[in-house]
Amino acid sequence: MKNILIIDDEVNIGVLLTRFLSKHGFGVNTANSGSKAMELLKNNYYDLVLCDYRLEDTDGRQMLTNILELHPTTMVIIITGYSDVKIAVEMVKNGAYDYISKPLYPDEILSTINKALEIAEVRNDTQANTAVAVDSDAADTNDVVVAKTAKPARGKPALYTSSYIMGECTAAKELYRQISLVAPTNYSVILFGESGTGKESVANMIHMNSSRKDKPFIPLDCGSLSKELAGSELFGHEKGSFTGAFAQKIGHFEMANGGTIFLDEVANLSYETQVSLLRVIQERRVKRIGGIKEIDLDVRILVASNENLWEAVQKGRFREDLYHRFNEFSIVIPPLRQRGSDLMLFAEHFLAISSKELNKHITGFSPEVVSYFMNYSWPGNIRELKNVVRRAALLTEDERMVEVKSLPLELSEAGLSTIFQRSVVPLSEDETIEKPAVSANDLKAAAQEAEQDAILKVLRQVNFNKTKAAAILNIDRKTLYNKMKGMKLN
Repeated sequence: MKNILIIDDEVNIGVLLTRFLSKHGFGVNTANSGSKAMELLKNNYYDLVLCDYRLEDTDGRQMLTNILELHPTTMVIIITGYSDVKIAVEMVKNGAYDYISKPLYPDEILSTINKALEIAEVRNDTQANTAVAVDSDAADTNDVVVAKTAKPARGKPALYTSSYIMGECTAAKELYRQISLVAPTNYSVILFGESGTGKESVANMIHMNSSRKDKPFIPLDCGSLSKELAGSELFGHEKGSFTGAFAQKIGHFEMANGGTIFLDEVANLSYETQVSLLRVIQERRVKRIGGIKEIDLDVRILVASNENLWEAVQKGRFREDLYHRFNEFSIVIPPLRQRGSDLMLFAEHFLAISSKELNKHITGFSPEVVSYFMNYSWPGNIRELKNVVRRAALLTEDERMVEVKSLPLELSEAGLSTIFQRSVVPLSEDETIEKPAVSANDLKAAAQEAEQDAILKVLRQVNFNKTKAAAILNIDRKTLYNKMKGMKLN
């Protein structure tokens, strides 16, 4: 369980945050003053601190200094009003992970906390693995780091992140080789990969293995931005610069200053926004919308797309000059279906995490589940696998193994279809299945045989979709499932 300390002199906020975060599995303590918070910090370790910037006896700047002196690995998130946003951004540059503006929104708070704790694990793992690397005499200096335990080659920083566990297949080795090659540089990088392949995790890994690892890593999903909102999110705006601009807003480029900005689904930006983005990249300066002051930028840019950006250029949807600015280096992230045995490595990793979250001890996956996993196409890639495993863990009893019945319908049906098709020779309309002879007087056996023929015929017609087959056969799905089990089809 991760422990969180909330420092806020508004008692109601402390109570509400405590209830909300406790429901999500965190251990929570509260303090309504800086002095009370320091007492707790001296006697306890907290993975994360949520600290209001304005306190009665001190302020967030001093608290940040005190917290990091006591616990350098603790993540600090500043809670601030609109008038203190500029100060909060300065605090991010000085060691805070991020800031959240009032009014507080539960989903935003939870998302920010989870990302902060993931990055904390990455930092801790990287530091631990680097220490192992100094003492290790077993690894060759030319080896690529791909072991389950993330044991690094001597003299090399470990490439490991809790949200993107390392693989062992050929594609994984090449991926990590490219990351280790480009991470120490200042190159802009384009990450290509299908949805759910872990592009943000790879970008985070590049950042954490660079000289900027102690500076902010700021991701932005460009796919969710409207044309009107994009400029404000990227570059910020001044109060009153347009209708609805009730307060000053710091843009993502400014927040990432000194560190790394990650622009996901960058091809979705409008042509006008691309023009503004190109100017910022060329000049290495940003000006907020409605502002007159230009701010110098020192930002590494990583972008991602699930489509080929060069094809978008050729179709006129993406600027060629912007593409070449980004394309100092490119990495193709392989889909899960091309990762071979890594799939089960990822599945076991997610199962271990889910078991811990649910306070269960699940012993593993049944052979049938492994077969279904290996035969499924995983269109949602690692993100889909993670969700499937989390759901299966919730449905699996403690001390038990994950069984097929815990899998979602679409996966179990697809797996059954593939497995059955591999075990049965396809038949044409005129061919018949060779069966053992049935006595002409054995009506029960003949009826069973006819029933099995009918079930098989319908299953083939609907590509083994059990829901559709049950509807056509005019039986419920549970009955069909039991009959298939008797036919050894499930």
